[in-house]
Amino acid sequence: MHPTRKRRLWLVLGLVAASAVAAGLVTLALRENITYLFTPSQVFAGEAADQAVFRLGGMVAKDSLVREEGTLKVSFGVTDGDAVMTARYEGILPDLFRENQAVIATGRRVGDEFHATQVLAKHDEQYMPREVAEAMGKAHQKHNVETDKADEAKPAGQGGY
Repeated sequence: MHPTRKRRLWLVLGLVAASAVAAGLVTLALRENITYLFTPSQVFAGEAADQAVFRLGGMVAKDSLVREEGTLKVSFGVTDGDAVMTARYEGILPDLFRENQAVIATGRRVGDEFHATQVLAKHDEQYMPREVAEAMGKAHQKHNVETDKADEAKPAGQGGY
């Protein structure tokens, strides 16, 4: 083989190897930063791996909010209509956080509880993440709950102001 062709071949092989390593590192970095959203029913069904960071979405269950005296510790139930999971959080809750409102908490499952590191409340009367809206819609159908057909036709994030 001619020395020029040999150098080109090694250069091409080096570039292919470097590209493969770079693609692998990018994929690994993205995989570590992804957090999936699950409803309480999905968590109890085993779809969320234990000790993995994920988001728990649903509604704050009625009469479930309990604050610890003299601390920022709070516990509340998150429901999707089928199951209720107790969530524990230490910190200042968002202003819009209250019972019977949509919530998304990021954290880990510890036993039958969810230990949240971040809690987000919905920002207006129309918005709900698509995954939570779909899960709530299935729960409403299962339990024969009446819903407004105009709200169902609206895609997530397409209402409000």
